[in-house]
Amino acid sequence: MVVTPDVTVAIGAIGLGGLGQQECRQYADFDDVTLVGGVDVSDDARETFEDAFDRPAYESVEELLDGHGDELDAVSVCTPHTLHHDHTMAALEADCHAFVEKPLTTELSTARELVETAADRDRVLQVGFQRHFDPLFDELRRIVQSGEVGTPHTVNAYLGQRWITDHEGTWRTTPSLSGGGQLFDSGTHLVDAMLWVLDAEPTAVTGVVDDRGHDVDVNSALAATLDADGGRVTASVCVSGEGTDVVPDEGITIWGTEGHVSLSDGDLTVTTPDSTREVRVDGDRDFETLTRRKLRNFVDAVDGAADSVVTGEYGLAVTAFLESAYEAAQRGETVHVDDLTDG
Repeated sequence: MVVTPDVTVAIGAIGLGGLGQQECRQYADFDDVTLVGGVDVSDDARETFEDAFDRPAYESVEELLDGHGDELDAVSVCTPHTLHHDHTMAALEADCHAFVEKPLTTELSTARELVETAADRDRVLQVGFQRHFDPLFDELRRIVQSGEVGTPHTVNAYLGQRWITDHEGTWRTTPSLSGGGQLFDSGTHLVDAMLWVLDAEPTAVTGVVDDRGHDVDVNSALAATLDADGGRVTASVCVSGEGTDVVPDEGITIWGTEGHVSLSDGDLTVTTPDSTREVRVDGDRDFETLTRRKLRNFVDAVDGAADSVVTGEYGLAVTAFLESAYEAAQRGETVHVDDLTDG
């Protein structure tokens, strides 16, 4: 006997580029999801979507909401960074739940708007940070939160990727669409992972960024103060968009009062005064699997079967860190997060 799901979540896809199309294929594979329609400014992207999913595609979010607002439960936003706020706000105001690819927004004030609107309307607002679904990062967080290395006081995080040469001439290197360069793109994943593992929020950031002759930042070297449950953590973050591979080289080392734990390119090591141990973590970590997990969690959160793993508040904290970093680099001084807005 074939068992049909009790709940079908009707989703509109906003942004039908490469990642948007990939996420639509994932949604289409879920038995309890119906793709209602799509949105993209590109004629080719809309045609590809309609051919692949036999659903209508529109040039604007307004057209999707006007034509299908009564059908939609949720939207999935995968558009250029600076458009996230407007697209997501339109959906929330139409009482849709919203999944938003990273970053949530490029400004702290607009990120707060989305979080507050979602809370006021009792809608799920989830951000597409897949490291929350990665068993390796999950184990790193478990180790830190367990107290095995004591109380964290210092963290060093780095990421390098062949980014600028691969994206030159695309929307990702167009400031009006991207809001920034590598720091706002892959760098958001690194900052998110650092804050999530420590269960911390940024309080102050300083540093420098270098555009290497391009229109957006390529390299960043940042220093920050984080608040982890009332405890101060000193952080350093280095991001390079002129690395050696399209797959990021990245790592995080966290020093605590009883030792340190280090994750570097897939290797996880815990060091205390008495021992050093390598930690083996099982489970798939490929991009497609992690994408499926985060979308599955969103659907489950919408139909009430699970809590959202990556809430809007996580996205808000990342945006706070990144906007502070850009402001600090521009001003040449330390920026305190609380000073960015009146909120």
